[in-house]
Amino acid sequence: MHRLLDVLPVFAGDARIRRLFTLVPGSDFDVDALAAIERVHARTIPWDEARRRSFDLILAASPKGDLGLLHGDRVLLPHGAGFNKTIRGEGSGDSASGLDPAYVQPGGHPVSTLYALAHPSQVARLAAVSPPAARQSVVVGDPTLERLLASRSHRDRYRAALGTGGRKLIVLASTWGPESLLARRPALPAELTARLPHDRYQPALIVHPNERSRTGALDLAERLAPALDAGLILAGPYEEWAAVLVAADAVITDHGSTALYAAALDRTVIAAYDGGDELIPGSPMAELLAHSPHLAEPGHLEGSLAAAIDAALDAHRPGATRAFADTAFAAQGHALERLREEVYGLLGLDPPAAPATARLLPPPAPSARVPAAFAVRVHISGTEVRVERHPAHSDAPAHHLAAEHGTAGERHAQSAGLLYRRSERPAASPHREIRTVAAWTAGVLDSYPGCRTASGVLSPSLCVVRTRSGALLTVRISPCREAGRIVHADPAAVLSAVHAWLGAHPGQPVAATAVTEIVCRIGGRLFPVRLSPTTPDEAELTL
Repeated sequence: MHRLLDVLPVFAGDARIRRLFTLVPGSDFDVDALAAIERVHARTIPWDEARRRSFDLILAASPKGDLGLLHGDRVLLPHGAGFNKTIRGEGSGDSASGLDPAYVQPGGHPVSTLYALAHPSQVARLAAVSPPAARQSVVVGDPTLERLLASRSHRDRYRAALGTGGRKLIVLASTWGPESLLARRPALPAELTARLPHDRYQPALIVHPNERSRTGALDLAERLAPALDAGLILAGPYEEWAAVLVAADAVITDHGSTALYAAALDRTVIAAYDGGDELIPGSPMAELLAHSPHLAEPGHLEGSLAAAIDAALDAHRPGATRAFADTAFAAQGHALERLREEVYGLLGLDPPAAPATARLLPPPAPSARVPAAFAVRVHISGTEVRVERHPAHSDAPAHHLAAEHGTAGERHAQSAGLLYRRSERPAASPHREIRTVAAWTAGVLDSYPGCRTASGVLSPSLCVVRTRSGALLTVRISPCREAGRIVHADPAAVLSAVHAWLGAHPGQPVAATAVTEIVCRIGGRLFPVRLSPTTPDEAELTL
């Protein structure tokens, strides 16, 4: 259904066109398909009514079902990234999905008036199955890819919406069925969030709509709960997945179509498909995966996932993956224009004067949860403090537990060596109660005997900490500048470095004018930090 929504710009601005949607019976995923239509407020008609009526044009994104019962010229649109796999239990069994003779030419006759394909090689493959259907085919390209390509310049905007910052956005892509990434490696999302340092990587997951529908949104969220709590982004099934793909640095994938879309964007592709009966040898997908670095089953060595991902990112060369996408997608940048020409020819109408333009992908909705508690590793060398944060449930050895007061659960708060609180935005209500950073830090140390350092995050560059000695210290954080970009660290990560450094150097600074400078290495970047006694005015700042 989402494929049909992506081709709507072909008819944009044409008052002569009325757009109606119906659902061919027999799909296992019909409930979610109807929900997708309702979300965009489209008009639907029941299947029985659709069978009784005649239409000037019928667009379908799949040959499956009783399309032949609909009256009117039928256009079969590109679905997925070509013909790369077989689906067990459907049609002839040994045919590529989308090329099964049982669907392409039921009763020996082509089911569609026009087959719109994404690449010339697909015409040859169709001809091997149904020469009559191949004679009615035309190469237009892929309308869904058009949206991704048109939105490339919005990459920074999407990353800002996701809260990626200077981190590497690592996307897991799972198709559906028994050979999908989630079916074979169900623990990989949690493994990724637990093993990858939080301040260096941001994990995300793209799940095929069929898998979402089969599992159910609630059950999927519950299965992924540990990973979601640790910061995993679960991309939405329409538009949002594509925006996340544009924003990505690397994609860990099975044999689903998302891999070839990632290749078209020239992203680093890491294969996590371990073979089976579905992937068709010699297909564009098979070639892409065969020439991509492979992610073996996660081992027991700490950092093995990060090392594998870093090696793949370092080895990537511009244009390397795009070459494989070029064997699956033709007419890149012109798919909607070509499709408009074909469908308006069938309609016998002149197309609108305005060009058919792919609609930009909207920014993804902020959905990532910032973990409320971290197991923090620390290494101190002189004035440099290296910090690596992992979710609190990680079994990795840690220097201390850091927790966000008021967000983390009480169990973590009671166990934390560092408790911090971020300054809140003013509430909508005129009735407010606020506390000074001096009073709040003192209260926290009184309430939590196991806490050694309490801190208020007043801004991305300013914090105030209080240790068990009772002294208030102001922490000023400078950003990292690299290649014309200014990268800010999460102040909470800096506070972990300060907590560890103060524990190793008790009593500094002490004089009213003393200033101590340290350097925090976070996510592989260096952030200068200045510690000084808090002034009376700073102590009165509020959280």
